[in-house]
Amino acid sequence: MPTHDVLVIGGGQSALAVGYYLRRTGLSFALLDANDAPGGAWRRAWPSLRLFSPAQWSSIPGWLMPRGDGEYPTRDEALAYLAEYERRYALPVERPVRVLGVHAERDALRVATDRGERRARAVVSATGGAGVPVVPDVPGRDAFAGETLHSSEYDGPARLAGKRVVVVGAGNSGAQIVADLAGVADVTWATREPPRFLPDDVDGRALFGQATARWKALQEGRTPDPPRSLGDVVMVESVRAARDRGLLRAVPMFDRFTARGVAWADGRGADVDAVVWATGFRAALAHLAPLGVLDARGRVALRGTRAALEPRLWLVGYGEWTGFASATLVGVGRTARATADEIAAALA
Repeated sequence: MPTHDVLVIGGGQSALAVGYYLRRTGLSFALLDANDAPGGAWRRAWPSLRLFSPAQWSSIPGWLMPRGDGEYPTRDEALAYLAEYERRYALPVERPVRVLGVHAERDALRVATDRGERRARAVVSATGGAGVPVVPDVPGRDAFAGETLHSSEYDGPARLAGKRVVVVGAGNSGAQIVADLAGVADVTWATREPPRFLPDDVDGRALFGQATARWKALQEGRTPDPPRSLGDVVMVESVRAARDRGLLRAVPMFDRFTARGVAWADGRGADVDAVVWATGFRAALAHLAPLGVLDARGRVALRGTRAALEPRLWLVGYGEWTGFASATLVGVGRTARATADEIAAALA
Protein backbone atom coordinates (compact mmCIF):
# COMPACT_ATOMS: atom_id res chain seq x y z
CA MET A 1 0.00 0.00 0.00
CA PRO A 2 1.63 3.30 -1.09
CA THR A 3 2.44 5.65 1.79
CA HIS A 4 2.83 9.43 1.70
CA ASP A 5 3.46 12.08 4.28
CA VAL A 6 0.41 14.00 2.98
CA LEU A 7 -2.48 13.19 0.68
CA VAL A 8 -4.56 16.08 -0.65
CA ILE A 9 -8.06 15.12 -1.78
CA GLY A 10 -9.06 17.35 -4.69
CA GLY A 11 -7.54 18.89 -7.78
CA GLY A 12 -9.10 22.35 -7.99
CA GLN A 13 -7.88 25.75 -6.82
CA SER A 14 -7.75 24.88 -3.11
CA ALA A 15 -5.84 21.64 -3.64
CA LEU A 16 -3.37 23.33 -5.99
CA ALA A 17 -2.74 26.14 -3.50
CA VAL A 18 -2.04 23.61 -0.73
CA GLY A 19 0.23 21.70 -3.11
CA TYR A 20 2.15 24.88 -3.93
CA TYR A 21 3.06 25.36 -0.28
CA LEU A 22 3.65 21.67 0.45
CA ARG A 23 6.36 21.73 -2.25
CA ARG A 24 8.39 23.95 0.08
CA THR A 25 8.24 21.56 3.03
CA GLY A 26 10.15 18.55 1.71
CA LEU A 27 7.25 16.26 2.61
CA SER A 28 6.13 13.58 0.17
CA PHE A 29 2.61 14.29 -1.09
CA ALA A 30 0.11 13.64 -3.86
CA LEU A 31 -3.12 15.29 -5.01
CA LEU A 32 -5.97 12.90 -5.80
CA ASP A 33 -8.41 14.44 -8.29
CA ALA A 34 -11.69 12.74 -9.21
CA ASN A 35 -11.94 14.73 -12.45
CA ASP A 36 -10.37 13.50 -15.67
CA ALA A 37 -8.80 16.89 -16.51
CA PRO A 38 -7.58 20.01 -14.63
CA GLY A 39 -9.85 22.79 -13.43
CA GLY A 40 -11.83 21.44 -10.50
CA ALA A 41 -15.36 22.82 -10.18
CA TRP A 42 -14.75 25.34 -12.96
CA ARG A 43 -15.17 22.45 -15.39
CA ARG A 44 -18.87 22.33 -14.50
CA ALA A 45 -19.49 26.03 -15.16
CA TRP A 46 -21.36 27.24 -18.25
CA PRO A 47 -19.26 28.57 -21.15
CA SER A 48 -20.17 32.26 -20.82
CA LEU A 49 -19.48 32.47 -17.07
CA ARG A 50 -17.37 35.42 -15.96
CA LEU A 51 -15.36 35.58 -12.76
CA PHE A 52 -16.19 38.39 -10.34
CA SER A 53 -12.76 40.05 -10.17
CA PRO A 54 -10.06 40.99 -12.70
CA ALA A 55 -7.35 38.43 -13.44
CA GLN A 56 -4.81 39.74 -10.95
CA TRP A 57 -7.45 39.35 -8.23
CA SER A 58 -8.42 35.84 -9.42
CA SER A 59 -5.11 34.10 -8.83
CA ILE A 60 -3.73 31.46 -6.50
CA PRO A 61 -0.26 31.73 -4.89
CA GLY A 62 2.89 32.12 -6.92
CA TRP A 63 1.62 33.09 -10.36
CA LEU A 64 -0.91 35.72 -11.45
CA MET A 65 -3.60 34.70 -13.89
CA PRO A 66 -2.72 36.21 -17.29
CA ARG A 67 -5.00 39.01 -18.37
CA GLY A 68 -7.44 38.00 -21.11
CA ASP A 69 -9.49 39.94 -23.61
CA GLY A 70 -12.04 41.26 -21.12
CA GLU A 71 -11.95 42.87 -17.68
CA TYR A 72 -13.25 39.72 -15.99
CA PRO A 73 -11.78 36.30 -16.88
CA THR A 74 -13.96 33.71 -18.60
CA ARG A 75 -14.51 30.13 -17.53
CA ASP A 76 -12.14 28.90 -20.23
CA GLU A 77 -9.44 31.35 -19.14
CA ALA A 78 -9.76 30.09 -15.56
CA LEU A 79 -9.50 26.48 -16.76
CA ALA A 80 -6.41 27.25 -18.84
CA TYR A 81 -4.81 29.06 -15.91
CA LEU A 82 -5.32 26.18 -13.49
CA ALA A 83 -4.05 23.62 -16.00
CA GLU A 84 -0.89 25.67 -16.64
CA TYR A 85 -0.44 26.25 -12.90
CA GLU A 86 -0.31 22.48 -12.37
CA ARG A 87 2.29 22.12 -15.11
CA ARG A 88 4.35 25.14 -14.07
CA TYR A 89 4.85 23.86 -10.53
CA ALA A 90 4.99 20.14 -11.47
CA LEU A 91 2.37 19.33 -8.85
CA PRO A 92 1.90 15.57 -8.36
CA VAL A 93 -1.75 15.35 -9.38
CA GLU A 94 -3.17 11.88 -10.02
CA ARG A 95 -6.43 11.61 -11.96
CA PRO A 96 -9.01 10.35 -12.22
CA VAL A 97 -8.86 9.00 -8.68
CA ARG A 98 -12.10 9.06 -6.69
CA VAL A 99 -11.71 8.90 -2.91
CA LEU A 100 -14.31 6.61 -1.38
CA GLY A 101 -13.48 7.03 2.28
CA VAL A 102 -10.84 8.08 4.80
CA HIS A 103 -10.28 5.68 7.71
CA ALA A 104 -8.36 6.11 10.95
CA GLU A 105 -5.58 3.70 11.82
CA ARG A 106 -3.19 3.82 14.74
CA ASP A 107 -0.24 5.36 12.91
CA ALA A 108 -1.81 6.74 9.71
CA LEU A 109 -4.96 7.58 7.84
CA ARG A 110 -6.01 5.02 5.24
CA VAL A 111 -7.50 6.51 2.08
CA ALA A 112 -9.68 4.13 0.07
CA THR A 113 -10.04 5.04 -3.62
CA ASP A 114 -11.44 3.49 -6.75
CA ARG A 115 -7.83 2.76 -7.72
CA GLY A 116 -6.66 1.09 -4.53
CA GLU A 117 -5.74 2.19 -1.04
CA ARG A 118 -3.15 4.68 0.22
CA ARG A 119 -1.84 5.62 3.64
CA ALA A 120 -0.79 9.06 4.79
CA ARG A 121 0.44 10.67 7.98
CA ALA A 122 -1.82 13.65 7.20
CA VAL A 123 -4.77 14.25 4.87
CA VAL A 124 -6.06 17.55 3.48
CA SER A 125 -9.63 17.53 2.20
CA ALA A 126 -9.84 20.20 -0.50
CA THR A 127 -12.77 19.10 -2.64
CA GLY A 128 -14.37 22.55 -2.48
CA GLY A 129 -17.80 23.85 -1.65
CA ALA A 130 -19.30 23.17 -5.08
CA GLY A 131 -19.47 19.41 -4.87
CA VAL A 132 -23.17 18.66 -4.50
CA PRO A 133 -25.81 20.70 -6.39
CA VAL A 134 -28.63 22.04 -4.21
CA VAL A 135 -32.13 21.80 -5.70
CA PRO A 136 -35.12 23.02 -3.62
CA ASP A 137 -37.90 20.55 -2.94
CA VAL A 138 -40.84 22.29 -4.61
CA PRO A 139 -44.25 20.54 -4.53
CA GLY A 140 -45.43 19.00 -7.79
CA ARG A 141 -42.02 18.65 -9.36
CA ASP A 142 -42.60 15.01 -10.33
CA ALA A 143 -45.71 16.02 -12.29
CA PHE A 144 -43.92 18.71 -14.31
CA ALA A 145 -43.61 17.61 -17.94
CA GLY A 146 -40.84 20.06 -18.80
CA GLU A 147 -37.09 19.96 -18.28
CA THR A 148 -35.29 20.83 -15.05
CA LEU A 149 -31.56 21.29 -14.76
CA HIS A 150 -29.10 22.69 -12.25
CA SER A 151 -26.68 25.45 -13.19
CA SER A 152 -23.90 22.83 -13.12
CA GLU A 153 -25.70 21.13 -16.04
CA TYR A 154 -26.41 24.33 -17.95
CA ASP A 155 -24.12 24.41 -20.99
CA GLY A 156 -25.26 27.56 -22.75
CA PRO A 157 -28.39 28.98 -24.37
CA ALA A 158 -28.55 26.76 -27.48
CA ARG A 159 -30.54 23.91 -25.92
CA LEU A 160 -33.11 26.36 -24.48
CA ALA A 161 -33.42 28.70 -27.47
CA GLY A 162 -37.03 29.61 -28.23
CA LYS A 163 -38.32 28.01 -25.03
CA ARG A 164 -40.11 29.43 -21.99
CA VAL A 165 -37.58 29.22 -19.17
CA VAL A 166 -37.65 30.07 -15.48
CA VAL A 167 -34.27 30.69 -13.84
CA VAL A 168 -34.36 30.30 -10.04
CA GLY A 169 -31.80 31.99 -7.79
CA ALA A 170 -30.96 35.57 -6.81
CA GLY A 171 -27.15 35.32 -6.90
CA ASN A 172 -24.48 35.74 -9.53
CA SER A 173 -25.24 32.43 -11.23
CA GLY A 174 -28.90 33.31 -11.63
CA ALA A 175 -28.17 36.78 -12.97
CA GLN A 176 -25.54 35.58 -15.43
CA ILE A 177 -27.71 32.76 -16.76
CA VAL A 178 -30.68 35.11 -17.19
CA ALA A 179 -28.39 37.46 -19.11
CA ASP A 180 -27.08 34.55 -21.18
CA LEU A 181 -30.60 33.47 -22.17
CA ALA A 182 -32.00 36.94 -22.77
CA GLY A 183 -32.83 37.43 -26.41
CA VAL A 184 -32.87 33.72 -27.30
CA ALA A 185 -35.52 32.45 -24.86
CA ASP A 186 -38.59 33.74 -23.02
CA VAL A 187 -36.98 34.07 -19.59
CA THR A 188 -38.52 34.61 -16.15
CA TRP A 189 -36.24 35.19 -13.17
CA ALA A 190 -37.73 33.81 -9.93
CA THR A 191 -36.13 34.58 -6.56
CA ARG A 192 -37.11 34.09 -2.92
CA GLU A 193 -35.70 37.50 -2.06
CA PRO A 194 -35.23 40.47 -4.42
CA PRO A 195 -31.79 40.36 -6.05
CA ARG A 196 -29.24 42.80 -4.64
CA PHE A 197 -26.88 44.35 -7.15
CA LEU A 198 -23.43 45.69 -6.40
CA PRO A 199 -22.67 49.17 -7.73
CA ASP A 200 -21.19 49.06 -11.22
CA ASP A 201 -17.73 50.02 -9.95
CA VAL A 202 -17.59 47.40 -7.16
CA ASP A 203 -16.62 43.78 -7.65
CA GLY A 204 -14.98 40.87 -5.85
CA ARG A 205 -12.02 43.03 -4.84
CA ALA A 206 -14.20 44.91 -2.34
CA LEU A 207 -15.63 41.69 -0.94
CA PHE A 208 -12.15 40.22 -0.50
CA GLY A 209 -11.04 43.46 1.14
CA GLN A 210 -13.78 43.08 3.72
CA ALA A 211 -12.74 39.50 4.44
CA THR A 212 -9.10 40.57 4.79
CA ALA A 213 -9.99 43.32 7.25
CA ARG A 214 -11.95 40.85 9.38
CA TRP A 215 -9.07 38.35 9.29
CA LYS A 216 -6.55 41.00 10.36
CA ALA A 217 -8.77 42.07 13.24
CA LEU A 218 -8.91 38.52 14.56
CA GLN A 219 -5.14 38.11 14.18
CA GLU A 220 -4.69 41.26 16.27
CA GLY A 221 -7.16 40.15 18.93
CA ARG A 222 -9.83 42.66 17.93
CA THR A 223 -13.50 41.99 17.27
CA PRO A 224 -13.98 42.37 13.52
CA ASP A 225 -16.59 44.76 12.22
CA PRO A 226 -19.64 43.00 10.78
CA PRO A 227 -19.43 42.81 7.00
CA ARG A 228 -21.18 45.64 5.19
CA SER A 229 -23.95 44.53 2.87
CA LEU A 230 -22.82 45.71 -0.55
CA GLY A 231 -25.13 43.44 -2.49
CA ASP A 232 -24.65 40.06 -4.11
CA VAL A 233 -24.63 40.32 -7.90
CA VAL A 234 -21.45 41.62 -9.53
CA MET A 235 -22.21 43.71 -12.59
CA VAL A 236 -20.04 41.92 -15.13
CA GLU A 237 -20.51 43.09 -18.70
CA SER A 238 -23.26 40.65 -19.70
CA VAL A 239 -25.30 41.34 -16.55
CA ARG A 240 -24.89 45.09 -16.90
CA ALA A 241 -26.04 44.91 -20.53
CA ALA A 242 -29.11 42.84 -19.60
CA ARG A 243 -29.98 45.29 -16.83
CA ASP A 244 -29.68 48.26 -19.17
CA ARG A 245 -32.10 46.52 -21.56
CA GLY A 246 -34.61 46.01 -18.73
CA LEU A 247 -34.18 42.22 -18.70
CA LEU A 248 -33.20 41.70 -15.05
CA ARG A 249 -36.57 42.11 -13.38
CA ALA A 250 -37.17 39.31 -10.89
CA VAL A 251 -40.53 37.93 -9.74
CA PRO A 252 -41.22 36.14 -6.46
CA MET A 253 -40.42 32.44 -6.29
CA PHE A 254 -43.23 30.22 -7.50
CA ASP A 255 -45.13 28.09 -5.00
CA ARG A 256 -45.47 24.79 -6.86
CA PHE A 257 -45.10 22.99 -10.15
CA THR A 258 -47.99 22.05 -12.40
CA ALA A 259 -47.97 19.56 -15.25
CA ARG A 260 -47.42 22.37 -17.76
CA GLY A 261 -45.45 24.89 -15.74
CA VAL A 262 -45.38 26.66 -12.40
CA ALA A 263 -47.90 28.44 -10.16
CA TRP A 264 -47.84 31.00 -7.37
CA ALA A 265 -49.71 31.08 -4.07
CA ASP A 266 -52.03 33.85 -5.33
CA GLY A 267 -53.33 31.55 -8.07
CA ARG A 268 -51.29 32.89 -10.98
CA GLY A 269 -49.71 30.31 -13.24
CA ALA A 270 -47.41 30.15 -16.25
CA ASP A 271 -46.68 27.54 -18.89
CA VAL A 272 -42.98 26.68 -18.79
CA ASP A 273 -40.72 24.45 -20.88
CA ALA A 274 -37.70 24.39 -18.55
CA VAL A 275 -36.52 25.44 -15.10
CA VAL A 276 -32.85 26.19 -14.38
CA TRP A 277 -31.86 25.93 -10.72
CA ALA A 278 -29.14 28.51 -9.96
CA THR A 279 -29.45 27.59 -6.32
CA GLY A 280 -25.91 26.78 -5.32
CA PHE A 281 -24.06 23.83 -3.91
CA ARG A 282 -23.03 22.23 -0.67
CA ALA A 283 -19.69 20.67 0.15
CA ALA A 284 -19.11 17.04 -0.80
CA LEU A 285 -17.67 15.53 2.38
CA ALA A 286 -19.07 11.99 2.35
CA HIS A 287 -15.53 10.64 2.06
CA LEU A 288 -14.90 11.84 5.64
CA ALA A 289 -17.88 9.97 7.13
CA PRO A 290 -15.81 6.93 8.24
CA LEU A 291 -13.81 9.21 10.54
CA GLY A 292 -16.91 10.22 12.51
CA VAL A 293 -16.09 13.92 12.21
CA LEU A 294 -19.19 15.21 10.38
CA ASP A 295 -21.76 17.10 12.44
CA ALA A 296 -25.51 17.38 11.82
CA ARG A 297 -24.91 20.10 9.21
CA GLY A 298 -22.42 17.95 7.35
CA ARG A 299 -19.51 20.11 8.50
CA VAL A 300 -16.36 19.34 10.49
CA ALA A 301 -15.50 21.10 13.74
CA LEU A 302 -12.17 22.86 13.22
CA ARG A 303 -9.38 24.62 15.06
CA GLY A 304 -8.16 26.84 12.28
CA THR A 305 -8.25 24.38 9.39
CA ARG A 306 -7.39 21.32 11.52
CA ALA A 307 -10.16 18.89 12.48
CA ALA A 308 -10.91 19.01 16.20
CA LEU A 309 -11.78 15.31 16.41
CA GLU A 310 -9.06 13.97 14.08
CA PRO A 311 -5.79 15.93 14.31
CA ARG A 312 -4.35 14.25 11.20
CA LEU A 313 -7.05 15.84 9.04
CA TRP A 314 -7.22 19.40 7.63
CA LEU A 315 -9.89 21.08 5.47
CA VAL A 316 -9.21 23.92 3.02
CA GLY A 317 -11.43 25.91 0.69
CA TYR A 318 -14.99 25.25 1.84
CA GLY A 319 -16.07 28.79 2.64
CA GLU A 320 -16.02 31.07 5.65
CA TRP A 321 -16.02 28.17 8.14
CA THR A 322 -12.59 27.13 6.82
CA GLY A 323 -11.18 30.66 6.61
CA PHE A 324 -12.22 34.09 5.40
CA ALA A 325 -12.70 34.08 1.60
CA SER A 326 -11.22 30.59 1.47
CA ALA A 327 -13.59 29.46 -1.30
CA THR A 328 -12.22 32.08 -3.70
CA LEU A 329 -9.18 31.92 -5.96
CA VAL A 330 -7.48 34.91 -4.37
CA GLY A 331 -8.58 34.07 -0.83
CA VAL A 332 -7.54 30.43 -0.51
CA GLY A 333 -3.80 31.17 -0.45
CA ARG A 334 -3.87 32.42 3.13
CA THR A 335 -5.36 29.24 4.60
CA ALA A 336 -3.40 27.00 2.20
CA ARG A 337 -0.14 28.42 3.48
CA ALA A 338 -1.14 28.21 7.14
CA THR A 339 -2.27 24.62 6.63
CA ALA A 340 0.95 23.51 4.94
CA ASP A 341 3.02 25.15 7.67
CA GLU A 342 0.97 23.50 10.39
CA ILE A 343 1.24 20.08 8.75
CA ALA A 344 5.01 20.44 8.40
CA ALA A 345 5.30 21.32 12.09
CA ALA A 346 2.99 18.46 13.13
CA LEU A 347 4.95 15.87 11.15
CA ALA A 348 8.40 17.13 12.07
